[in-house]
Amino acid sequence: MDRPRKPTLDTVASAVGVSRATVSNAYNRPDQLSAALRERILAAAASLGYGGPDPVARSLATRHSAAVGFMLGQQLSTSFSDPALSIVLDGLASTVDGHDHCLVLMPGNDRGGPRPETVARAQADVVVAYSLPDDAPALAAVRARGLPMVVIDQPVLPDTARVEVDDLGGARLAAEALRDLGHRRFGVLTFALRPDGHSGPVSAERLAAAPFRVTRDRLHGYLEVAGPQPIWECARSSREPGREGARELLSASPRPTALLCASDELAFGALQAVRDLGLRVPDDVSVVGFDDVPAAAHADPPLTTVRQPLTEKGRRAGELALRLLDGARPSGPTRLPVSLVARESTTALT
Repeated sequence: MDRPRKPTLDTVASAVGVSRATVSNAYNRPDQLSAALRERILAAAASLGYGGPDPVARSLATRHSAAVGFMLGQQLSTSFSDPALSIVLDGLASTVDGHDHCLVLMPGNDRGGPRPETVARAQADVVVAYSLPDDAPALAAVRARGLPMVVIDQPVLPDTARVEVDDLGGARLAAEALRDLGHRRFGVLTFALRPDGHSGPVSAERLAAAPFRVTRDRLHGYLEVAGPQPIWECARSSREPGREGARELLSASPRPTALLCASDELAFGALQAVRDLGLRVPDDVSVVGFDDVPAAAHADPPLTTVRQPLTEKGRRAGELALRLLDGARPSGPTRLPVSLVARESTTALT
């Protein structure tokens, strides 16, 4: 038995008594039709079981996919455990979706970014790279395809649109606030210096060779103010690695009186580590984070942290991506301000 043929654009056009182009405009250029005619076309399409133009066929005809590729530095499970990323992505997605574009996610791997083969076959007209290392192989694949690109945070590339925050200045703010409270012995918790899964103390050589700009800038900001201090590298920016790293730092003698954490997630782990050791925040140890994710205000105690405009970062990246799709040239970097939010996790030394 033959299957019934699927309705097409021509089927709807014949049923309504209009041209094929008019039906196409009902979906793709609704401003070209009166509201009444468009409503009549869509009602006929629904009654015939026609769901709209085939996006694959449309992309072949126009040579555009109406998609924005989003390159992640890590696997999806790791990436989406980071609330800062989720907020940035929400700002990006709402911006491009408002202009009828979709997002194509390209997860990373242990090299720090998607596989080049993934980038080579992704259906996308522009790419947004989120926090990739300077030497990510995926970057060469984007260049080979000639796709326009927007970078969020890192890497720093010539002639490429970029949205970033003042990571160096934000780290200085955090360290200065603790120094003004009388602290001189610090421990520093950082996220990965390289995408190799390493956890442990940080040597000067490893810091100098780090391919992540954000990591370098936050550490340099802390150390410019605090001077040489013990640094513990966490393989991931999440709570359990932060907890383990903070316990190591707090086992030193003399013990640090304050912990500078490169993210709120690491700081949440540090808060737990202080409790594990029978100590109190902030009476025994002050803790500062970076990001000001929503959970920071509700931590126990509420977390002092550096606020970056996460939603705005994603929105600006989306706007830049849309401008590049319209043929604009990449502009200079867009740098967003940061500020220190003082809460109950820090106090003056007595």
